[in-house]
Amino acid sequence: MAVLKPGRIRGFIITAMLYDKDIREPLFLFMEEYYGKARMIEEKIMGRSRADVVMVTEDSFFGIEIKSDADTYSRLGRQVPDYDLYFDYNYVAVGSTHAFHIAEHVPPHWGIITIDEVEDRPDFYIFRKPQENPGMDLLRKLSLLWRPELARILERNGLPPHSRFSKKRVIKYIADSVPYSLLRKQMSYELFERDYTTIADEINRFRTEQLHAKPRRARRPAAAAGKRVGGIPDLKVKKIIRHRKKR
Repeated sequence: MAVLKPGRIRGFIITAMLYDKDIREPLFLFMEEYYGKARMIEEKIMGRSRADVVMVTEDSFFGIEIKSDADTYSRLGRQVPDYDLYFDYNYVAVGSTHAFHIAEHVPPHWGIITIDEVEDRPDFYIFRKPQENPGMDLLRKLSLLWRPELARILERNGLPPHSRFSKKRVIKYIADSVPYSLLRKQMSYELFERDYTTIADEINRFRTEQLHAKPRRARRPAAAAGKRVGGIPDLKVKKIIRHRKKR
């Protein structure tokens, strides 16, 4: 899969419309080829919006919004500022019907991936690389981590546990105490190590042992992604993708 040079968009006849469900898995493989080791988390709530994909690399969080040929820009005006609060870099991945106009709808620091159909398969090109997001709010980004993960960051940096403080206060303390050049790698490490099959038990242990609070009761499984199960988000989470050797 080649990378398109900025300023060029390929032109050929599209034989069928690509939908979100056709795009996701191939997109993950494409991003693996380009970035190496990564973890994909789907449908993550952030602010008033839901990120289609959060890609975690060894030192950064990437927000990825997917606009298939069947989608419109109706929600993008609200989504862009929310993405910009939470992630180091942002991409919009668009079907070919949007390719000529998407740059008008996202800031210049957003990356653009164009998606066409070639031989009945989606084909991806990086039309514009993302620049580091100037509006990322570290407190918002830290809020994506859960209390046990924040506690490990405190411990790793030799800081007091602050187990009696609110999560908001712990986040502010970490942001003020740890240089971001170091913290960004530690945050990525926590999300690489997060085990969604055991995190509910881990959070409950933290609540009872550190906060002296009652454990959260398990709830019946929710039908839709993004609903809460056992007090934590029930997310569609992809395994860590290991970088393959380039041929």
